[in-house]
Amino acid sequence: QVQLVESGGGLVQAGGSLRLSCAASGGTFSSYAMGWFRQAPGKEREFVAAISWSGATTYYSDSAKGRFTISRNNAKNTVYLQMNSLKREDTAVYYCAATAGIATMTFDYDYWGQGTQVTVSS
Repeated sequence: QVQLVESGGGLVQAGGSLRLSCAASGGTFSSYAMGWFRQAPGKEREFVAAISWSGATTYYSDSAKGRFTISRNNAKNTVYLQMNSLKREDTAVYYCAATAGIATMTFDYDYWGQGTQVTVSS
């Protein structure tokens, strides 16, 4: 069973930066495409970013483009989400996800972490 554990969330001022990490265990990390999603209270979970198993292909939501960067270190079984120029609208629980399939903007992922809270204040 694949386990995903997010970390790095916290409280940050608008305009600040935060880097989230997702550590994977129990599977072959390098064979999985990875994604980041977020969910604010009372709202649907939404796609943020995704990266292919090789790291060659990345996808971003419109809100993330130009501000967020997804990356991975397969040797460390870890995927990252660097978030810059944070806005209040970025406040949410952030989840990482893994799939044996193609990196996608949809919710078709096989494994999910428990989430890490990101709160952006103004």
